[in-house]
Amino acid sequence: MAGPIRFRHSTERWNEDRVRRDLLSPLDDTFGAELNGPWFAPPEGWAARRLEMDNGDLALFIWNGQEAYWLGNTKTPETLWRTDKQRFERSPEPIAEWAQRELLAQLEVEDPWLTEYETLAYFFLPVFLSKDGRDSTRTFFRDHAGGFPDADREAGLQFYDDFLATGVLDDYRYTMASKLGTSQGFDLARMQATMGEFNTAKLLVDAGNDIVPEVELASGHSVDFRVEDTLVEVTRPRPPNRRKVDTAIGALKASGDAKTRDQLAAHPGAVLVVDCSSFHDDEWARVLAEKPSVGYEPLVAFRYRPDGRLEGYARGSVPFPLPF
Repeated sequence: MAGPIRFRHSTERWNEDRVRRDLLSPLDDTFGAELNGPWFAPPEGWAARRLEMDNGDLALFIWNGQEAYWLGNTKTPETLWRTDKQRFERSPEPIAEWAQRELLAQLEVEDPWLTEYETLAYFFLPVFLSKDGRDSTRTFFRDHAGGFPDADREAGLQFYDDFLATGVLDDYRYTMASKLGTSQGFDLARMQATMGEFNTAKLLVDAGNDIVPEVELASGHSVDFRVEDTLVEVTRPRPPNRRKVDTAIGALKASGDAKTRDQLAAHPGAVLVVDCSSFHDDEWARVLAEKPSVGYEPLVAFRYRPDGRLEGYARGSVPFPLPF
């Protein structure tokens, strides 16, 4: 399965004839393809082309006679198979800026409703333009309000656009955006769980905490965040009508139990954070009234609404501030 869109860096010499022979020709044979000029001027000293396939795939190619960069959500031509892959942030800034400008313009043509939320569109660009995830990730935001139940699309997208605009996740853009997935198959529960990590990041940052996402540990596990010296693992229960557990409290406990048998068992002292933002109002009201345990502490449970309303509770000794 292809991952989020990234550059391939070629250190060979390229010219227009070679682009047509080694890139356009095999893509045209496979999909039907056209070689067109870029929509925006490339950096000074570079030439650039768009390769547009009949099936909707797109590739960008930019070269200066000494090196070249390829970026595409289509089949990579064989001549580029052994080239190094690079994220936008690890590529020359003028090249990355030009390419992302091209991709954002492409996204605006295909889904203009999405580019109204500039920061969100930019942040998730690696998956919105990925080979396998472009349909599923856009569907998630279009039809499911970014995972909020009983919310319209505009409210859900504005919530995440506002949070991402703070810049607190800019250094972790590729890691966090990739979590949304690049699978052609649409998995609502998995995508909602991913956004639970964004919700948790907002919860922690709004309380004044510095966070480090996706912490690799010597145990072989990876936990979702580190706050100072404390590890934080996030889970997001499915709404109870979508699982065998038929109550919100049961769903919360089942979700917490799954985590305590794995990552948390290997790292006692880590904080378990349960994002209940998938719960409807009445379901969450029962949880908040009872403030149940999940058999593990320290525990934080919370729920956001897309207008920014936040409610939650904690059990046990949580060693960092919370916004409630």
